[in-house]
Amino acid sequence: MSSHRVLVADPISEHGVTLLNDHPDITADFIPDLGSQPDKLMEIIGDYDALIVRSQTKPNAEVIARGSRLRAIGRAGVGVDNIDREAASAHGVIVMNTPTGNTVSTAEHAFALMLATARNIAPAHAGVLAGDFKSSRKAFSGIEMNG
Repeated sequence: MSSHRVLVADPISEHGVTLLNDHPDITADFIPDLGSQPDKLMEIIGDYDALIVRSQTKPNAEVIARGSRLRAIGRAGVGVDNIDREAASAHGVIVMNTPTGNTVSTAEHAFALMLATARNIAPAHAGVLAGDFKSSRKAFSGIEMNG
């Protein structure tokens, strides 16, 4: 079976690139700054079967047209607004994303913000940085959360 070449054009986890390269039918090239080098992307895209991007790289109609082997564009993130979906469709290129990829980190962030707000972390931190050690501990103790 022939190997499929995948171009990872934006920064992603090294683990993600390793997972790709561990697959026996995939060779992944990790060039995480191609979004800032559109001419280089145009020059090399014809050598790849798939393209993985995040937000920086913007596969437009010209890039997609030059991707003579291109069959898929994957967005490691929620939206696909940086990908010309109309051009991709016209060239038979599948566009996909990871719509739930940030669900856990979003939930973690929401909890962190709730706890920081309930416990007055930001005002207490600002007070310490300003050298204000005399303010009432009560002012910064906040509230308990339960339920």
